[in-house]
Amino acid sequence: MPDTTRTAPRHGGGVHNLDDILAFEQTPWQQQLPAHNTYDLLCQACERQPGKTALRFVLTGDVDAAEFTVDYRTLKRRVTQAANAFHRAGIDKGKAVTLLLPNLPQTHFALLGAQAAGIASPVNPMLEVDYLAAIVNETGAEALVAFAPVPDSDLWDKAMEVVDRCPAICTVFVVSAAPYVGTAKGLMLKAMYATARRPARRDVAVIGFDAALERERHDMLASGRHIGASDICSYFHTGGTTGLPKVAMHTHLNETFVACMLNVLEPRPSVVLCGLPLFHVNGAMVTGLAAFCGGWEVVMLTPAGYRGKNVMSNFWRLVERFRASSFSGVPTIFAALANLPLAGADIRSLRYAFCGAAPLPGEVARRFEAVAGIQLCEGYGLTEGACVSSVNPVQGGRRLGTVGLRLPHQQLAAWRIDSAGNATGACGIGEIGVIGVCGPNIFPGYLREQDNRGIWLKPGWLNTGDLGYVDQDGYLHLTGRAKELIIRGGHNIDPAMIEDALLRHPAVAMVAAVGQPDAHAGELPVAYVTLKTGAAATAEELVAAAAALVPERAAVPVRVAILPQMALTAVGKVAKAELRMRAAEHVFERILGDSGIAARVCVRADVKRGTVALVSCAASQQGRVLELLGRYSMPVDFAA
Repeated sequence: MPDTTRTAPRHGGGVHNLDDILAFEQTPWQQQLPAHNTYDLLCQACERQPGKTALRFVLTGDVDAAEFTVDYRTLKRRVTQAANAFHRAGIDKGKAVTLLLPNLPQTHFALLGAQAAGIASPVNPMLEVDYLAAIVNETGAEALVAFAPVPDSDLWDKAMEVVDRCPAICTVFVVSAAPYVGTAKGLMLKAMYATARRPARRDVAVIGFDAALERERHDMLASGRHIGASDICSYFHTGGTTGLPKVAMHTHLNETFVACMLNVLEPRPSVVLCGLPLFHVNGAMVTGLAAFCGGWEVVMLTPAGYRGKNVMSNFWRLVERFRASSFSGVPTIFAALANLPLAGADIRSLRYAFCGAAPLPGEVARRFEAVAGIQLCEGYGLTEGACVSSVNPVQGGRRLGTVGLRLPHQQLAAWRIDSAGNATGACGIGEIGVIGVCGPNIFPGYLREQDNRGIWLKPGWLNTGDLGYVDQDGYLHLTGRAKELIIRGGHNIDPAMIEDALLRHPAVAMVAAVGQPDAHAGELPVAYVTLKTGAAATAEELVAAAAALVPERAAVPVRVAILPQMALTAVGKVAKAELRMRAAEHVFERILGDSGIAARVCVRADVKRGTVALVSCAASQQGRVLELLGRYSMPVDFAA
């Protein structure tokens, strides 16, 4: 598909180029938002088309799976009832509700209802209990919405452990899957719940979520609360793999602004598939508030999203079944779909797909578009910017290799910085610098004050930590992530250079390049790969291929490891923190083995200390282990 420029023809409204954004900005943004808090924005959308389907939910990815629907009238009622139930439990302005849930219609009710009552704090339920408890204690949440027991899941036990560790929690709302599984399985789930663990503290009330909602009025907020634009509406945690997660605060303005601006970019009604988790800002905004603001239909693809049973294998058939217009995902999702034949599925309803959360390799984009026959529009955003800061135009003007144009009324620029991280001047067109963003979508800061040190380039301008430049037509080009650079003896290596090169190998499906510890160079590049189904290649062959394909000698990986499955985060991004820990394990075990020490090394994330190497060896060898590994900055512990 050819790239277009700022002279692209106009068609169908929306934004096609930077001139459209500048024209739209002639009216102040304050006059362009229909509401300044998420509850009023939702209510207005629901009142416009009360009978239209807002949510469609399937429990599995089977093409004939039973579906459950919620119209906009019911969505407004359930969100209002959830707000009132939380209010009855003592939640008001400034108090948080933790959501420890998979993707269910009730997750939307709880997320938006908690914002109307106080503050919603959705948390990744796959985190370890230490991290979950740390986040809950930091937010001071007084209520927890938890998923009732189901077979082969530990979410309920995790929730109870969190309650026992978090003294501020006084109410647990229980969301059951029973309404979605049929009579027999529903009875089985109720029996499981009846005998399941309960909080150790007797002062904790445990209440059925659906039943609690039914007891509340649905026509108004019982609190009578006036929700201000600057009120905090949500906490979204970031990271959580190498230390205590940071908790980003969103105001009601941050989220309503992004929801409205996304509908400026794409004003046409859509059916959007939801496969990303709602504890992640992309899932909550793109397939949540923004979709509802535009009157879209959101199809929830199982409680586990893209990870749900048969979702990926049947993806094109699900597009056909629901006549989906669009969906969003991370690069790993598109890499998988690029290798999934249509097999006769009719996907003519699809207009485009969005990719974000991590850099998109150009080869993956080309493979996907060849299969799907639609535009893959890459965007860019951060939790700290309420999800979206730039996106490629979906109605013409997409430019491959970029993450698009800035949101209307949000500024974006590359900056030169000094050694302290402060901006010293704006970069020129095409000049690489640190990307900064400024606008109504930018958060007020992290909940923990020490996390706010050094995050501002200058007043109002957030330091994204990304490197890139803006071209003459306003498109943002990312060139690297400062913290993901592999630094070999002071030489900065962009992992994308290695990844893009190895993706050209015909046997390679996915690649992730990271740095492994080296006593002399600091880091050396290594690559982890997965192979295409039916393809064969050895690690030695791939190292040789990399030597020929990677354009920079210092960037050629010293080692390639072939994995049966790529390490992924709960959102589906490549888990580079985990791969860096694997690389460190490999290096440390080799060093100890070469010195005749029989040892097992497990590099793990500690909630307070960051990354720690846990070594299992004979007590008599511990002194020698400390001597050998003491050349590295990572703390060393010994297994009991």
